[in-house]
Amino acid sequence: MRIGVLTGGGDCPGLNAVIRAVVRTSEVRYGSAVVGFLDGWRGLLEDRRVHLAADDRNDRLLTKGGTILGTARTHPDQLRVGLDQIRQTLDDNGIDVLIPIGGEGTLTAATWLSNEGVPVVGVPKTIDNDIDCTDLTFGFDTALEVATGAIDRLHSTAESHQRVMLVEVMGRHAGWIALNSGIASGAHMVLIPEQPFDVEEVCRQVKRRFQRGEKHFICVVAEGAKPADDSAMSLREGGVDEFGHERFTGVAHQLAIEIENRINKEVRVTVLGHVQRGGTPTPFDRVLATRFGVNAADAAHNGDYGMMVSLRGEEIGLVPLAEATKQLKLVPESRYRDAAAFFG
Repeated sequence: MRIGVLTGGGDCPGLNAVIRAVVRTSEVRYGSAVVGFLDGWRGLLEDRRVHLAADDRNDRLLTKGGTILGTARTHPDQLRVGLDQIRQTLDDNGIDVLIPIGGEGTLTAATWLSNEGVPVVGVPKTIDNDIDCTDLTFGFDTALEVATGAIDRLHSTAESHQRVMLVEVMGRHAGWIALNSGIASGAHMVLIPEQPFDVEEVCRQVKRRFQRGEKHFICVVAEGAKPADDSAMSLREGGVDEFGHERFTGVAHQLAIEIENRINKEVRVTVLGHVQRGGTPTPFDRVLATRFGVNAADAAHNGDYGMMVSLRGEEIGLVPLAEATKQLKLVPESRYRDAAAFFG
């Protein structure tokens, strides 16, 4: 059997660990070859690939960030138009099963290919942890550790200068990084996309904390957080990109201006950005990514097509791709209420 593998969407700590596990498992357990397509779906469309072997150098992939195959975003229309080319590429390379590793966009494309009769086994990847039907995705733990460490450091400088600090973290639609890093670091407020905020309430929490004699205030803000419709604040419009994704205009910076104007308190903004998804994966993410890769290779050889590997509790299982891509896994209100007990 010949297995094809690609990494789509944004890079993520643990991608190389998945690739390593797919190659090792396929070669050692089944005697199968693995072909890696370069730059995500683009490599599949353009038939750009490399042979992947389980040699000694492969061990170094476990700790290497990013993806050795490269990644790129491809518009869904290009995939639809290029379906015949995709089939041709798979046939030319003798690919029996394709293993795409990616987030919502990549797995939605994988679901579509599966519906078109292409044998596919998906592997969920996103630092946002917003893929449904799996408890966790690899990359999230690394991003959480980076964000938590950064906020830990900001406490001392914020307290020294009696400042308000807004820390913007990734999270377009789901606030898992903001919520968990905020709780873990002892932040004084968390704003997430699932719970629109009131700028006046934010200011009240800031004032109340300083009135108690405290010396600083740290608020963790997910990049997709938005003010409520009835809030006395609105965000600049950024339009959408070529993939239909909203362009964010910097919610933390805009909120900082609002706070300074309302309560005359010095505010500083730290945007963590791409450092959250770069660098070496944590041990947890290395292990989870490895287990995902092993089980994806097993599923491919067992004929479990149209499925996605998934973590439930301590066990790795399989769920239908169509089920996993129906909706995003968002932060439930009850989890936000738990965090809100520590606001202010």
